[in-house]
Amino acid sequence: MEIPRSMKAVRITRHGGPEVLEPAEVDVPVPRPGDVLVRVGAVALNNTDLWTREGAYGRPGDPAALSGWRGPIDFPRIQGADVAGQVVAVGPGADPRLRGRRVVVDPAVYDAEDPDANPVGLMGSERDGGYAEYVTAPAARLHDVTDSALTDDQLSALPTAYGTALGMIERGRLRAGETALVSGASGGVGLAAVQLARARGARVIAVSSGSKTDAVREAGAHVVVDRARDTAAQIRAAAPGGVDVALDVVAGELLSDGLPLMREGGRWVVAGALGGFGVSFDVRRLYLHNVQLIGSSMHTPAHFDLLMDMARRAEIRPVVAATFPLHEAARAQEELARRGHVGKIVLHP
Repeated sequence: MEIPRSMKAVRITRHGGPEVLEPAEVDVPVPRPGDVLVRVGAVALNNTDLWTREGAYGRPGDPAALSGWRGPIDFPRIQGADVAGQVVAVGPGADPRLRGRRVVVDPAVYDAEDPDANPVGLMGSERDGGYAEYVTAPAARLHDVTDSALTDDQLSALPTAYGTALGMIERGRLRAGETALVSGASGGVGLAAVQLARARGARVIAVSSGSKTDAVREAGAHVVVDRARDTAAQIRAAAPGGVDVALDVVAGELLSDGLPLMREGGRWVVAGALGGFGVSFDVRRLYLHNVQLIGSSMHTPAHFDLLMDMARRAEIRPVVAATFPLHEAARAQEELARRGHVGKIVLHP
């Protein structure tokens, strides 16, 4: 196919509200050595898009500083971490056989080239992302899903949300037969954690709001706790023997109140702070019961390989809540921020 010289994109030129998302006509990026050019079929939204746009991540020693995921943003920046699409060109040194293949891009920028490397950057934050008709990506970060039964919308829902959820599950060493507590269960990462924990054979207790409990239960939760009531009491009633692994994207009061609900040797895994990043808790509940408090940021390459194997076999089917055309990216982010949906919101370039 003939590749145009320019493309439609949506980018930010400063931190701020949805109004800083600006549709633009820009040059189609040229793949560098080892990179490929992907025509974007679908790009899913994440809370990282909101926080990067707002500059809400803070910096070590200065939590109020405007900052991207891992530091200052180089503006203008095209957002969008979660891309599914088709390879249309390859740069020098990239495998020409990739051309024409349907792919999912691992959006992480890693600190090393080994399977257990840590993410230190993110597409759409530290490099341009998929709020565009085309995006470049390292060939090493592509996963061929040509034969998957999942749609591009479903595939685009996987990288950040399901990658983060699987990273939590792996770092928390969740095993079949254990009890898992999932917070924020109707959101992208939370719903992914419910599906993945259920697929692993765990008993899943999910925390969500009353209007979304049916959808969370349908995703695989055995028990759904209403966050509007006494959450700790409901969890204690649902798991009188205690919780083995907490998969938490809320933190705040839930972490303070939840640690005493853990079994001996339990693992509380935190990958978000929707309920607040300032947390206090009784540290005795941590060390006297050998509970581990684990921070989990996204996934490793090994985790993502495992996720893509599941995608090729369509073992999980992400829930897509809504789709928007690319030029309505601001409206899509406003919808995401309202948190009235269950599942993922997807843009179509």
